[in-house]
Amino acid sequence: MARTPDPTRKPALIQQALYFLVDKPLSSLTFRSLAKALDVSTFTLVYHFGTRAELIREIVHANARGVSPEAAAAMPAGTLEEYFSSLYLSWQWAQSPENLHRVRLEFEAGLLEAVARDQLTVTRNFFEQWIILGTAALVSLGVEQKQAEIESRLLINTFHGVQFDLVLNQNLEVSTAVFETAVRHHRSRIEALVGDAAH
Repeated sequence: MARTPDPTRKPALIQQALYFLVDKPLSSLTFRSLAKALDVSTFTLVYHFGTRAELIREIVHANARGVSPEAAAAMPAGTLEEYFSSLYLSWQWAQSPENLHRVRLEFEAGLLEAVARDQLTVTRNFFEQWIILGTAALVSLGVEQKQAEIESRLLINTFHGVQFDLVLNQNLEVSTAVFETAVRHHRSRIEALVGDAAH
């Protein structure tokens, strides 16, 4: 009779794998390279994950769960000030080296998913959750549903672009200036939409 994987061991291996990937691309990950780095046997990894594809899926899922929890906790917001405060919290979160590493892995995972669409869906699912979350926040502020969906997607796309700039160029000052400019433009649109809805 086959043994079931140890539920306490697997999460620890995933966290160790995330640390291992701090300076390595996700695409280079193999059972052998990870086993050597963690000082475990490849059998241990096969036992807990089965296949390399499942190992990557588990890592991507664990990484995605850790992306910007402060912003998620702050939205939907009751007021415009709370809503925009949550955006700044999200940007502050992305600036730490550990979290920037998580963002880099998220981008890489997304590109892998764009190719292996049937095997990997984690990043796409989390991306859609951000859209839904942002839409709900804007609707709660008084923006019409269809327009809220457009503005939410525009904001998420813009925010990911600024994060990509920061990951790629490592210029926090420039990326922050772009982020703040984008938020100002977003605010002017949202204030106008809320004002139109009130009349």
